[in-house]
Order: sequence, then structure tokens, then C-alpha cells
Amino acid sequence: MPLMTNKTDTASVWDLLESVCDPEIPVLTVTDLGIVRDIVLHPDGLLEVVITPTYSGCPAMNTIAINIKAALQEAGFDAVKVTTVLSPAWTTDWMSEAGRDKLRAYGIAPPAPGTVDKKALFQDDVMVPCPNCGAEDTRMVSQFGSTACKAMYKCNECLEPFDYFKCH
Repeated sequence: MPLMTNKTDTASVWDLLESVCDPEIPVLTVTDLGIVRDIVLHPDGLLEVVITPTYSGCPAMNTIAINIKAALQEAGFDAVKVTTVLSPAWTTDWMSEAGRDKLRAYGIAPPAPGTVDKKALFQDDVMVPCPNCGAEDTRMVSQFGSTACKAMYKCNECLEPFDYFKCH
């Protein structure tokens, strides 16, 4: 059932985008991820949604663009364009707090706001709390997890493996 929106109100478009899920982490929406940069209603009736990928070359971005366009067309927007911009680069600081909570509940450790997890010379390892038991005694198993944007960790307390959404 299409949801008709006011075609001059970008707030209603933002509301619609809250239903478009990330295909790799389906508990997150494109608004949770913070990849929607702008919504432009052009005078000729074209609705443009500007997005930035979490990683350049992210394989999910094409599917996300298709899903954004489909959701908006189903809601009554005939002319929809999704534009990808790479600069400035996306950062995990753009993720919503609700998105971080959803990741944790899904069993993925969310990135800490305002951090960078690239190791520098003489820098301590990033402390990643276990999303399953909350323990802080965890270790990285692999820099790459189930997708390029995640690393694989293991909890030394509950012994469960888990993904960590890497900061950048």
C-alpha cells in the first residue's frame, strides 16, 4: 500500500527513507547509517536523493540506490534520481544513536563515536565491548569480518565471536 506524501515536504521523504534497509545489515536503515546526505526537490518535479557510501566501492550501494528509488516511487514520486557523492567521505560519526543501539541488539559491536580504529605506532588496540555480554575483554580475530566494513572479534569472557562495525 503506497504512502502518499506531500511532494513539497522533504521531512516526509526523510520519513520514507527510514524504511529503506541496508541489504547487508537489515536492522539498519539508510538514515540510521547516515548515508543520506541531502534531499533535493527540483522545480521540474524531480526528487533527488544524495547518498555517500560507507566505503568507496561498497557492493551494497547499487542495491541501496535501487531500494531508495523503489520506495519513493511506491510512495507516489514519479521522477526519482539517486546521486552518489564521495566527498567528504562518510564517517561512522554520521550513524544515528538508534542505529548504534540496533547494531548492538543485532550482535554487532557498534563503532564508538569520534574514534578512529587505525592503529598508530605505539597506540593501544581499540577496546571493543562484546555486544553479547558487555565484557571489555575482547580481541580482534581478523581485520575483515562478514563484510568489508566489519572486523571479526571474539569475547574472552563468553567466548562468542562477533562482528565490529569499524570506525572511519
